[in-house]
Amino acid sequence: MGQSAEFGKFLKAMRARLSPEDAGATESGGSRRVPGLRREEVARLSGVSTDYYTRLEQGRNIHPSKAVLESVSRALRLDTGEHAHMMDLLEHCASSAANPGPAQKVRPALRQLLDAVGDVPAMVLGRRADVLAANRMASLLLTDFSSMPATERNLTRWTILDDAARDLFRDWKTVAAEAVGSLRMDVGRHPNDPRTNQLVGELAVHSEHFRQWWAGHRVATRSAGIIRLHHPVVGDLELNFETLGLPDDPDQLLRVYSAKAGSPSSDALTLLSSFGGVATQAEVPEPARRDYS
Repeated sequence: MGQSAEFGKFLKAMRARLSPEDAGATESGGSRRVPGLRREEVARLSGVSTDYYTRLEQGRNIHPSKAVLESVSRALRLDTGEHAHMMDLLEHCASSAANPGPAQKVRPALRQLLDAVGDVPAMVLGRRADVLAANRMASLLLTDFSSMPATERNLTRWTILDDAARDLFRDWKTVAAEAVGSLRMDVGRHPNDPRTNQLVGELAVHSEHFRQWWAGHRVATRSAGIIRLHHPVVGDLELNFETLGLPDDPDQLLRVYSAKAGSPSSDALTLLSSFGGVATQAEVPEPARRDYS
């Protein structure tokens, strides 16, 4: 495994968030000029020399063993998603050549499934949370991604930059911060993807919230949970969401929203389904490829 500057930045950010008390480190004395653990404290907790850990944070081209990585992960109190992101940063170091990868396609049977679920909002997300396909109910619940320019059909972009999304999500900051954390995970897996880098740049230019969250190097891997919405047509809803990986393409996810049977939110979804403002979408087309040379 190689080493990358992003890996070092991630370690530094994770170190900065911990106090000695949080990490179980003994105070080493002296005033602290910056918050968080010192490098020597992380090194001691990890069982490595301060010089070795410093080289890790500086992005030197060294090859840490699995045992060292596990020790550093424990010292920094990384959760499962953070540990996976750390490993991605090591395994997928950015090469000198930009590689956008092949265009993602949604299988016809999966498109049929989206329409077959009827009153259940469902969509297929690709790399960087591009909306590859969405059914009619997902469009009525969230927004009609097919009406957007091809390069803007991205769930994270819409969540952060569109005022309608800010009004829709009752816990907008939590939802948006988690979307940024998921994008951070995607960058770890595909560190030199041109469209991903373009999206990060656009969000950084237009959103102070994004800049703050991105600088924190936090990651998010929540695949299920509850979202609270205030819909402009049917009012308040509380929905469960499930995000399922697709075996044929690990970078494609099926996301489904549902309401508890007999609940007011279930009634609201039924009412929403009666509105016909959005035609059924078999597939949101793949955004046009750009020349980044």
